[in-house]
Amino acid sequence: MLERLLPRWGGKLLVLVLLGFAATDFMITMTLSAADATAHLIENPFAPEFLHGQDVAVTLVLLALLAAVFLRGFKEAIGVAVVLVVLYLGLNVVVIATSLGEAAAHPVAVGDWWQTLNTSHGNPLMAVAMALLVFPKLALGLSGFETGVAVMPQVRGGAGDTDGNPAGRIQGTRKMLTAAAMIMSAFLVTSSFTTVVLIPGHEFQPGGEANGRALAFLAHEYLGDGFGTVYDLSTIAILWFAGASAMAGLLNLVPRYLPRYGMAPEWAKAVRPLVLVFTLTGFLITWLFEADVDAQGGAYATGVLVLMTSAAVAVTLSARRLQQRKRAMGFGVIAVLFVYTTVTNIFERPEGIRIAGFFILGIVSISLLSRVLRSFELHATHVRLDTQALEFMAENLSGPIGIIAHEPLRQSAEAYRQKLASATEASHFPSDYRPLFLEVTVDDSSDFETALEVRGVVRHGFAVLEVHGPVVPNTIASVLLHIRDVTGLMPHVYFRWTEGNPAVNLLRFLVLGEGEIAPVTREILREAEPDVTKRPWVHVG
Repeated sequence: MLERLLPRWGGKLLVLVLLGFAATDFMITMTLSAADATAHLIENPFAPEFLHGQDVAVTLVLLALLAAVFLRGFKEAIGVAVVLVVLYLGLNVVVIATSLGEAAAHPVAVGDWWQTLNTSHGNPLMAVAMALLVFPKLALGLSGFETGVAVMPQVRGGAGDTDGNPAGRIQGTRKMLTAAAMIMSAFLVTSSFTTVVLIPGHEFQPGGEANGRALAFLAHEYLGDGFGTVYDLSTIAILWFAGASAMAGLLNLVPRYLPRYGMAPEWAKAVRPLVLVFTLTGFLITWLFEADVDAQGGAYATGVLVLMTSAAVAVTLSARRLQQRKRAMGFGVIAVLFVYTTVTNIFERPEGIRIAGFFILGIVSISLLSRVLRSFELHATHVRLDTQALEFMAENLSGPIGIIAHEPLRQSAEAYRQKLASATEASHFPSDYRPLFLEVTVDDSSDFETALEVRGVVRHGFAVLEVHGPVVPNTIASVLLHIRDVTGLMPHVYFRWTEGNPAVNLLRFLVLGEGEIAPVTREILREAEPDVTKRPWVHVG
């Protein structure tokens, strides 16, 4: 949705920046969750002594095991996730139900909590205002929704779904997110109440037994170390596999954009190579942050909030475009709230935006470098000649098929006559030779993969092939190879040399899709067809 807001390269750069924040969010989700699982494992009273101080090594092992599951297969990973989630939520129901019973059995503790609440915020409106002020500190609790949306392509759609209107898939995703919101809200409200009422305040401080593991503290305290250990193992498993949603999100996002932009190699569309790349990146992040959960929190919160802010802005603009005023106002309020939260979080934890900046810089740099390296590839997903274009080919079946490259901006009769005269003089055409003219109109030079529709027209008595494409040389090369394959005859294309500095023209080719046409077309043909006897001829004069 946001890609379409800005034209050409602006939209692509916006997507790359958002992918940078998404990579920050999802990669840190993997490493932070694995590090948190390590902390729960090491802090368990039954943990072996040799594990203490081995946070980095244990976290790396957990990341490697996560990668192994995805290398096994995507469906297998989803199956493991379902089992772990059901087990974890079931154990939490037991812990929270027991805690609520204990809270009911200690009315004095509940009374003290209520008195403290009223003393601190006598006015209910002030309590709400304070909650909004501290909302940015709770940003980590919002994580999960953005990964839920990222795996939307895995939701089964209806029988009547189409790419343009996946109504069944959208409905299924709404059910998924609504269920997640209700479950998360119920657990957050009840667990926040029981932990505050039943756990002494000093245990929440750094070094305290409830710091970062309040529910685990209650499980050990009221259900015994045996059940507490089972709960710890469940927590370790769910934290370890929390990275699965992030991995799934990355596996859905990256192939959807970067290969289409020509900003990643073709193997980036495959799952297993991407799993290895993301896992190695996770290893590097874990080593750099020494598997420290708190050190990664700022970057994690920044990535989550930017993604949610961009989503809120996108749906607000969509509702406004569809003239849905009430929805636009409601989404607008949410967007403002998230903008405030994001800005506040960035000022309070500036290390988050710095880390995200490295991800953005890395993605933009690697993407643009990949785009440059792939500039000499054929960009066409397919080429189709219309009826008139095929009739032009039929008139030249005695061969060879001569094609003159022509600028589409010069379409007067005099321009065609001059171009034909120049090509005849330079290439010594026979006087009765009737070549075709090929005109490429560049619509959006930032596009990479595109379908080419070649249309034949007669203009001022000259046979002209018209085609729209993102880059002139690549489009010409694709059309020439298609004509060769369709007719079985060898096309000959005729250019005149491009005026200007070669370096400037090469830059114009990379950015604007124009520039040094003739030599670049020849290079693209050389890479696409190694056999020189089967390669279309390129003439320059």
